[in-house]
Amino acid sequence: MRIGILGAGGMADALGTQWLRAGHEVMISGRDPGKTAAVATRMTSVAGVAGGPGGSVLTGTWAEAAAFGDVVMAAVWEAGLRDVLTAAGPALRGKPLIDVTNSATPDSYDPTRPIAQMAADITGANVVKAFNLGHVDVWRMTPPVFDGRPLAVPLCGDDAEALEKVRALVTDLGCTPLDGGGLARATLLEATAAFVIGLWFGGADAQAILTPMEHAGA
Repeated sequence: MRIGILGAGGMADALGTQWLRAGHEVMISGRDPGKTAAVATRMTSVAGVAGGPGGSVLTGTWAEAAAFGDVVMAAVWEAGLRDVLTAAGPALRGKPLIDVTNSATPDSYDPTRPIAQMAADITGANVVKAFNLGHVDVWRMTPPVFDGRPLAVPLCGDDAEALEKVRALVTDLGCTPLDGGGLARATLLEATAAFVIGLWFGGADAQAILTPMEHAGA
């Protein structure tokens, strides 16, 4: 699969390296071509050391990365997301777009202005909200397994084909994809991130707020 990544920061690096290692083709994009090229070189080196047939990470403009990908991931800060998606242009229309974005701080999330829906409105893409509940270092783990249980990644989106492709990318990480419902429910996923990140910032174990399945009344 060809994966275009809008961004060249930590999330682009972590997830893109894992997907390159799994054999996918990856192109990243960023505001500074020199820094983006350096990130691509490092990703290629790390993936090559660990093995995998994905080749070298490519670099391009926002629009080139959008056009390159069978799937595109938006991995930039919330403040710059609108401008980046606009710069990516019409190539995103009708294409699977993974949105990993959270609000800049836990207290700043506004559920009346959902990020994933904004991305869909700007681009016309088939947006899938995913990967926003894990710190960047989690996505560098091979694989993310805790107490013998693979990390579960909830997905929210409306398009069946886009969801299927993102499920495959989740599985490539050694994680378990979970159906979180349609794109309208991405607001709940974004709010969950804001809530639990706030707990983590406060030094609490956010995972401890959920009872085990056998006590969930299901």
